[in-house]
This record gives sequence, structure tokens and C-alpha cells, in this order.
Amino acid sequence: MDSINKNQPEDNFEGLEGAEAIKKIKDTVAKTDTCFFCTNIKTGLPFSVRPMSVQKVDDEGNLWFLSAKDSVHNQEIGQDPFVQLLFQESPHAGFLNVYGIAEITDDKSKIEELWTPMVKTWFTEGKDDPRISVIRVEPSQGYYWDNKHGKAVAFLKMAVGMVMGKTLDDSIEGNLSL
Repeated sequence: MDSINKNQPEDNFEGLEGAEAIKKIKDTVAKTDTCFFCTNIKTGLPFSVRPMSVQKVDDEGNLWFLSAKDSVHNQEIGQDPFVQLLFQESPHAGFLNVYGIAEITDDKSKIEELWTPMVKTWFTEGKDDPRISVIRVEPSQGYYWDNKHGKAVAFLKMAVGMVMGKTLDDSIEGNLSL
């Protein structure tokens, strides 16, 4: 694949599949557990977006959330289960876009597994709050943008490139195939 910037001497595309793709999702979520959770995705129309915290990423790459049964996003998932999750670790690296299918349940054992004290802010009756539901997002595809060697090396390469008048980008990006 050609670089966006033809002056960039390095290959910056690396697609990840299977276990590598799941690891990328887990690593990104570990660094920033909050994402923009997008529903009501229709071509040519604004979609619905809200910040949500991921409670867990399992070994299959499924992302788990706790949510209110009466929320707008639960209603929208009930009408159309296709969702998009957008993550950003920092201002300059760790971007992740995950597309998948959401499923809503009220599985009490899963609520117990995902529960943290912070969640009581939204579910004041605790784990037995009648409004609580679980959303599982099964990713089908994704895309990531990151840096290859960490923030310090990326910054150094940008600074040297600026002085030399060359593109010494340390970026890496690619498809996630699950």
C-alpha cells in the first residue's frame, strides 16, 4: 500500500488478523477504557454518539458494556444492531475504529462479572438495579493508527525530519480482521 505522503521512506501499513487484531483491541482499551459508542449508523445521516466505558474485552475480542435498559442507545441497538466504537489513547497515537454487531442481554452472571463500584453512579440500586443491561459488541472489522516505536521515538523522528526537511514518520496503520 502506498503511503499517504510519498516522501515517507518507511512502510507504514500492517494489517492485523485474528489473535494479533484482538491483542491490538485489548491493548488500546487497556490504555483508554472510554470510547465513543456510535449507533443509528445510516449513510448520509448523522449517527448517534455517546461516551461509554468498556468493562471488558474477552479472549474472542468481544467488548462488554453495562447500560441502562431505557437508554436511547439501547433503543437504537434494538432497531439496528450495527455499531461503531471510536477510541483515542492520546492526542497523537493510539486511534482505533471498531465496527461490529451489538447484542443486549440482562444476564445476571455477566452483570456480576462486569460490575465495578464506579458503575453504581449510574445504577444506584447496585448489581440488582432493574434498569441495568449488558451490551456485547462482537467486532467484525476495524482499523487502527498508531506509532511504531512509542511516543518518544515518534517525537524524535518528527523533530529530526523537521530539521532535515524529510518525512521521518513513525506511524503505523492497518485493517483489523477478526
